[in-house]
Amino acid sequence: MNRNIWKCIFIIALALPSGIHAQSLKDLLNKENIEKVVNAVTNNSNIDMTGTWTFTGSALELESDNLLQQAGGTLASSALEKKLDEQLNKIGIKPGQLSFTFNADSTFTANAGSKPVNGSYSYDASTQKVNLKIAKIVGLNAKVNCTSSNMDLLFDADKLLQLLTYLSSKSSNSTLQTLGNLAGTYDGMLLGLGLKKANK
Repeated sequence: MNRNIWKCIFIIALALPSGIHAQSLKDLLNKENIEKVVNAVTNNSNIDMTGTWTFTGSALELESDNLLQQAGGTLASSALEKKLDEQLNKIGIKPGQLSFTFNADSTFTANAGSKPVNGSYSYDASTQKVNLKIAKIVGLNAKVNCTSSNMDLLFDADKLLQLLTYLSSKSSNSTLQTLGNLAGTYDGMLLGLGLKKANK
């Protein structure tokens, strides 16, 4: 019996999305991680993006279906995640200083410092992707990993760079080039923003 329980826990640990970094059994079985596993296993695409979400740090996800590669990639991606956070800080995208408010009428506002950006969005449940429409940016699609309290918006590298360039008044060619080089280091990886839902 105990052996079967540990097998189940091991399988769940491998199936967790790459954004989860469980440090202990308690972390593995917390509400947030269990919610992610249930959503992944049941293919639950009924997400609620409405509300205000605050940036907490970079988010990464491997697109590989090979669980062993994904597990190894998760370990290797921590260094990339740290570098990505450093570059985001350089262009003024820091935890707590960027937020997205998604409204029920399919409009949203992104606030990065004193530069609010308005747009509209549509979510496709079949692909689990959101399309963000902002003036001057076309085809800004992001994969959405969402629970009741956390959400990752994950982009192809070039689309993330477009968004960051538009949101940040501090973006420089050298920083954006560094971000592009980091993104190009790992094939099959989505880069994005980790967000936490603001308390009501």
